[in-house]
Amino acid sequence: MDSRRPPLAPACPTLPEYVRHWAETTPDRRAFTFVEHPASHSRGVHRTLTWRRLDVRVRAIAARLTDGTGPGDRVALLCPQGTEYVTAFLATLTAGLVAVPLYTPGLPGHADRLAGVLADARPSVVVTTSRVLDEVREFLGTGGPRIVVADEVPDDEGRDRQAVPPDAGATAYLQYTSGSTRAPAGVEITHGNVVANARQALTAYGLDTRPPTCVGWLPLYHDMGLVLSVAAPVARGALSVLMDPAAFLHEPVRWLRLLSAHPNAVSAAPNFAYDYCVATVTADQKEGLRLDKVTALINGSEPVRPGTADRFHAAFAGQGLAPGTHCPSYGLAEATVFVCAARPGEPLTRFALDRDALAAGKALPARPDDPRAVLLVGCGTPAGQRVRVADPVSRALLAEGEVGEVWVQGPNVGRGYWNRDSQEVFGAEFADAEAGPGRWLRTGDLGTVLEGRLVVTGRLKDLIIVDGRNHYPQDVEATVQEAHEAVRRDRLAAFAVPGGAGGECAVVVAEHTRTARLAELDVTALVRAVRGAVSARHGLRLADVVVVPPGTVPRTSSGKVARALTRTRYLDGAYGAQARAAGAAE
Repeated sequence: MDSRRPPLAPACPTLPEYVRHWAETTPDRRAFTFVEHPASHSRGVHRTLTWRRLDVRVRAIAARLTDGTGPGDRVALLCPQGTEYVTAFLATLTAGLVAVPLYTPGLPGHADRLAGVLADARPSVVVTTSRVLDEVREFLGTGGPRIVVADEVPDDEGRDRQAVPPDAGATAYLQYTSGSTRAPAGVEITHGNVVANARQALTAYGLDTRPPTCVGWLPLYHDMGLVLSVAAPVARGALSVLMDPAAFLHEPVRWLRLLSAHPNAVSAAPNFAYDYCVATVTADQKEGLRLDKVTALINGSEPVRPGTADRFHAAFAGQGLAPGTHCPSYGLAEATVFVCAARPGEPLTRFALDRDALAAGKALPARPDDPRAVLLVGCGTPAGQRVRVADPVSRALLAEGEVGEVWVQGPNVGRGYWNRDSQEVFGAEFADAEAGPGRWLRTGDLGTVLEGRLVVTGRLKDLIIVDGRNHYPQDVEATVQEAHEAVRRDRLAAFAVPGGAGGECAVVVAEHTRTARLAELDVTALVRAVRGAVSARHGLRLADVVVVPPGTVPRTSSGKVARALTRTRYLDGAYGAQARAAGAAE
């Protein structure tokens, strides 16, 4: 039955209406499968909900949630990855309440962020599962919100429940930003926003014309994980196959096996995950993998690195992976998630740009083999929305090839930040109204348009400005991690701090590899190599190079390096001992 092509999706205004539609029209089709790996050698235990079963569980939990709550009340989801997370999210929307997708208190290194988000969202109810109930209770303490244990709610609780009238304009959930450049803020995503973005993603990746299988390990509290693994398959009536992020990190071949096992598979992962697969999947593990039916592998990193796509394809071409499956994309929580995407089957659009010109706001071509060239990938074209590049100060529309702030307008743009002024970000207007009429979302991302495609160059707030010259931190970080083999890839942060004469100077905090011990590492040689490489390639003198143990550089809940927090900790002296050791090596 599962091989049968699903019927075309109707135009429903909310996700709960899609759930009900599929439960009535294709009740026995598989909706969500969670693949659990209970032991290190396990190849996966599959637990599946059909559309009928999903509808039953959603209605039951929705009925429980409505006890003592009213429209607009927030419901925090503190569930582990799995089908209970999916049902709790959809049940909250079905009940006419506002979901707050979060994670369990046991997620390492994120307890403070969780506490801060809960204090900001002020939920009336917390949904969790029996497996983590004790740790949730301990974390919330006495006097906290009511707790609903999703897997303990009986099926018949939703039998007599009256449906809440759909309202596409009402807030469906608060998507808290990752906090890579500032304190997390809750974006109000309406029912209409998430349905629009799900449809945009389906169209962008060609999934509206053929039945896909969404395969994902990204956490469901992350914007891309939530839309690609829940919203899009619900809107399409497609199967979503989930696994735990920790299961991927422990053995990444598990993700590839799921891609191999499902036709027309589409998945998403950050840049590091593709490199991680290349580095860790063995020749024996590749045996039996068939990746020729993978439709799209989405890479939404900032920025997408062409070398990563090349290495991944080279590593798995023998398993049938087509080169056109890698789809560089761009998005952000304020736009639900998806904004621009390269289409499956298209070759990567590569750009070699002059570093000095780019720092001055111009995207001028350079030779790809020039060591001072910046190699970037185009992120495709807008997914059913409008994208412009504006001067962030004058608000003037910039021409193709000029670098400025990326502005977005479309039905997927959220209504604003929860409980704070949002006009500056969500209500931007061009200086010349005819250049782009209406209100626009200021993304805070820098980019340009080349050959009709968006090229993202960095974050406006992350720019390192020294002696009047702009330097992109991810560009500096790429140079640092190539300068010495003991620098751990994608575990370092470059940022600016106050310097002499009222200016700024540049600092790098970098983790060393797990195979190296700091006590035995030649820090002097490492720092010398890093300083020399950055000076030669960027013309930038590093004021400090700090070498720290693995796990020291903080990361956001979505796995990005938290540059702002790293900078704060550096200025607070948190890396004092390591900083002095690095400084002495100059």
